[in-house]
Amino acid sequence: MEDKTIFTPEERQQALELYDQLRALVNGPTLPGEDENEQKLRHHLVKVINEGFVRRDVFGLNPIITSLQTAILVVEEIGLKREAVIAIMLRPSIEQDLINIEDVEHDYGTSVARILQGLSRIQELYQRNPLTDGDRSAFGSSQGENFRNLLLSLAEDMRVILIMIADRVNMMRQIRDTENLEAKTEVSQEAAFLYAPLAHKLGLYKLKSELEDLSLKYLEHDAYYHIKEKLNATKQVRDAYIQNFIGPIEEKLKAAGLKFHMKGRTKSIHSIWQKMKKQKCAFEGVYDLFAIRIIIDCPPEMEKQCCWQTFAIITDMYTSNPKRMRDWLSVPKSNGYESLHITVLGPEQKWVEVQIRTERMDEIAERGVAAHWRYKGVKAEGGGMDEWLAGIRQMLENADDGLKAMDQFKMELEEEEVYVFTPKGDLMRFQKGSTVLDMAYHIHSKVGSACTGARIRSALSENGKVVTFRYELHSGDQVEILTSSTQRPKQEWLNIVKTPRAKAKIRLALKETQQKEAMMVKEMLERKFRNRKIEQDESLMMRSMKKLGYKEASDFYRDIASGTLDVATVIDKYLELQQVEKGVDADGKQVSKNAMRSADEFVLEDHVAPQTQPSDDVLVIDKNLKGIDYQLAKCCNPIYGDEVFGFVTAGGGIKIHRCDCPNAHEMRRRFGYRIVKAKWSGKGSSQYSITLRVIGNDDLGIVNNLTSIISKDEKLILRSINIDSNDGLFRGNLVIMINDNTRLESLIKKLRTVKGVKQVERI
Repeated sequence: MEDKTIFTPEERQQALELYDQLRALVNGPTLPGEDENEQKLRHHLVKVINEGFVRRDVFGLNPIITSLQTAILVVEEIGLKREAVIAIMLRPSIEQDLINIEDVEHDYGTSVARILQGLSRIQELYQRNPLTDGDRSAFGSSQGENFRNLLLSLAEDMRVILIMIADRVNMMRQIRDTENLEAKTEVSQEAAFLYAPLAHKLGLYKLKSELEDLSLKYLEHDAYYHIKEKLNATKQVRDAYIQNFIGPIEEKLKAAGLKFHMKGRTKSIHSIWQKMKKQKCAFEGVYDLFAIRIIIDCPPEMEKQCCWQTFAIITDMYTSNPKRMRDWLSVPKSNGYESLHITVLGPEQKWVEVQIRTERMDEIAERGVAAHWRYKGVKAEGGGMDEWLAGIRQMLENADDGLKAMDQFKMELEEEEVYVFTPKGDLMRFQKGSTVLDMAYHIHSKVGSACTGARIRSALSENGKVVTFRYELHSGDQVEILTSSTQRPKQEWLNIVKTPRAKAKIRLALKETQQKEAMMVKEMLERKFRNRKIEQDESLMMRSMKKLGYKEASDFYRDIASGTLDVATVIDKYLELQQVEKGVDADGKQVSKNAMRSADEFVLEDHVAPQTQPSDDVLVIDKNLKGIDYQLAKCCNPIYGDEVFGFVTAGGGIKIHRCDCPNAHEMRRRFGYRIVKAKWSGKGSSQYSITLRVIGNDDLGIVNNLTSIISKDEKLILRSINIDSNDGLFRGNLVIMINDNTRLESLIKKLRTVKGVKQVERI
């Protein structure tokens, strides 16, 4: 909403009351009355309220008021201090160009300015792609890119993340009665997808539950109120059971001389709804609707002793379920969460969850990582969160597209963690599903690139069991990384590792390897050219590369290095183009340059230009086709007889794709005007390269039987074979030169008859 409006009398009064409430709440340390900057801030705020105009958001909310509400929320719920509060209050003035960042830095300091810069970048992202422009929940390609940029902005300063979470909580509270239902739905979906998992990761469980409950209320109204009514109806019975359960425990704890207080906590509506869906049951089928929390008041040095003493008293009274015990006292979560969770069988044979923690632990549980700033002198373990944020940044900066980044980030938020030990006994933390290769790259890039496996010592395996680097780490494993000087990183390793850090290091190692290979291949080509006394021209070499079907030089050099592309083929193509450039044909005769025309001169107007009516023109694929530069697409490798179509490239050439190409649907959807009908001419006289994937039992002689079938057919040429064996199964890729798809279908049928073969498919 672009229209600027003045404050109403009610809004002016509300804003001043909120400011006074904020000053009373912080009681001096955050906005001290004698602070010259605080006086400037109040003067600026009063001026804006009395004289300024405000640009309201899509819900018609006044940004000055919402900023004050957010500032109160971050003080009460998160515990942020002076810089963050000032930044929140100045944010609307920055966004509406009433002041600039330079003035803020001069008047209030660099820290406030840095927070505002992070918040401003996020606001710019929303202005470029407003919530009302479409369904943000769908997260298309452009939204995925914005999502990556948004996260990069978030991850620069921890306080920016915390303020954005608080801002979204406040917005969700204020839009209850809005008439803009479309924007309300989109904001709720974004809160559920991004901000609630982020709050969970940072340990802001109270705010996370509120975001989830409000999202459920706005998105699934009937489900929310159904559960709410059921909770209200059963509240009296539930409260009576809780009192019956905690009564005997209170007596025992008091007798032991412990200082504590207890409270029963009903689970959030969203949590109950998720359990109903997961267990496919009605409300009455969810039994663990509440948890008991025991909060102990004790000195820091006595915390663990008091918690375990409480644990012993409760498990002496009630039978515990060891499978559901969670010990975050010995090894806290990366967000600083410390607690001891047990589930015991209470009265009436009902399972009850009990959470045991101290006052300090409870504040960290409520306020998350922000509470660490208050307890820096007591077991400060914020490093885990710093590593997590650094890993997120590294993953985002190396991600190839925004959607992958988005999916990986969401997975990062939801995954649990495992804890493993080095041979020296050092504890290392990884996300669930991480492999030995992840740990190797975590130690050092060189260790990761040389890793061949590990020796594992744990309660679940034999002492010193050697495993491959694919082995998934488990909590309690002691891992000794094994390396080899001949090991080199491979592309498939990206599918093995789980952590963003390892993926980024593998990509970098692969890039360095490709660069070294390219240099070696360049030197080899220069040597071959000198041996044949051929003068090498860089521009002509680049044209030869393109004529051989390569768009990127890196792919060209890689194929030469691997042997897929023969050097002799490169030299022959180079000499052919050199003769054409000199005006000499293959027989050495002079040819008029006017008789030769480049493919760039041909414009397929009937196909390239957007048409209102479909064209009946068909491109007939023939090896003698003149004047049109066409190539067979490498993504699907079409052969004679396949159903095909042409796709006009940006350079004016045509790529031939199979109609069932994995990319066909997207090309037709996005670039329908560049699609050309195509068919094969005559009979297949050329040979085409295809790849078959074969999976079967790893039996003796099975590979021999496969290659024997191919070698018996004179019109088939086996170019390469790559076999990998694992757990009694083999997987192989066969690259074969073949004439047409009829012969291909016949070959596949023959290969499927080989004993032990389970699957044969073209890829």
